Amino acid sequence: MKYVIICGGVGAKLWPESSPTMPKHFLPLVSGKSLFQINWEDLRKKIDAADIFLQTNPIQAELALKQEPEISKDNILLEPEPRNTGPAIGLTAALLTKKGFGDEPFMLIQADDLRKPVERLFDMAQVLEKYALNSDKYITGCIKPDRIVRGVDYLVKGKLLDNQNGINVYEVADYIDRSEEEKLQKYMGTDGLMIHCNHTTITPNNYLKIYEKYRKDWYEPLTEIVNGGPVDENFLKMAKGAQEEVTPLLHRSGQGIMVELPFDWVDLGTWESVDKYLEDNNLLNKDKQIEIEGQNNFVRSDKTVAIIGLSDLVVIDSPNGLLICPKSMSGKVGQIPEKLK
Repeated sequence: MKYVIICGGVGAKLWPESSPTMPKHFLPLVSGKSLFQINWEDLRKKIDAADIFLQTNPIQAELALKQEPEISKDNILLEPEPRNTGPAIGLTAALLTKKGFGDEPFMLIQADDLRKPVERLFDMAQVLEKYALNSDKYITGCIKPDRIVRGVDYLVKGKLLDNQNGINVYEVADYIDRSEEEKLQKYMGTDGLMIHCNHTTITPNNYLKIYEKYRKDWYEPLTEIVNGGPVDENFLKMAKGAQEEVTPLLHRSGQGIMVELPFDWVDLGTWESVDKYLEDNNLLNKDKQIEIEGQNNFVRSDKTVAIIGLSDLVVIDSPNGLLICPKSMSGKVGQIPEKLK
């Protein structure tokens, strides 16, 4: 099994600290370490560095090498320019195939999420490797929602295919796009509804066959790359597009299967979620924070910050700007970089 850490986005909801030159997964968010460093160190507890790849762009590759010099430059799979997840993951499959790993499964690891305990990730990988080696199924992870979460897609459990060491693998009975509100309401509260949460596992050759069937415009340039053609020239032939343009077709046609993640999947997507994770793990540092007749404020600043008569605020002081907002509205922070443009 090869593990591919994906570093591509910026994480605009963590403005003003996150920026194109310092995306959120490279920020020192947890005890002075970045999410990227934590993911690398977690994988290295069991996986050889030679089996860990990085899929990213040139700017983020430099940041990754500064934070983890152990990364082999030969294992960095570079996108010439951002074209969204469809071309990016296709390029990963093509470059792994070109390196001779076309029939060896790979798993995608998002750099801006955490998996706790990581030992259960390795347990899951053992189970999924068997499916990836013995079928052409597209395998994806899922978690059970405790509420309706906007901005994500959903899967519905089908037949239980496997249960090893508490790892549950299912057929996919249905795929629910984030826009299908009526269908989502129908399944909400049932045991079958699951949030689609990546961790794609498949062999590179089988992944490319998916594009051959559903996205010839992506498949043909990727095949040129596999056969030794120039990466930059062929990558730029692919239209921009998300992997999610293909995955509904797979799941609805019976080509997809799903695994219920056997670990806590921590998505630090907003300052409110960062605050909750740090508080739950006793990692909050309030040495420079003074609260008078207020409570539950989250502050990141090199200065002493005093808050009087206000509660549940996010205060982020950075050279890029100053953010002050209610925690409940931290999901809207991603609009700020757009306005600054």
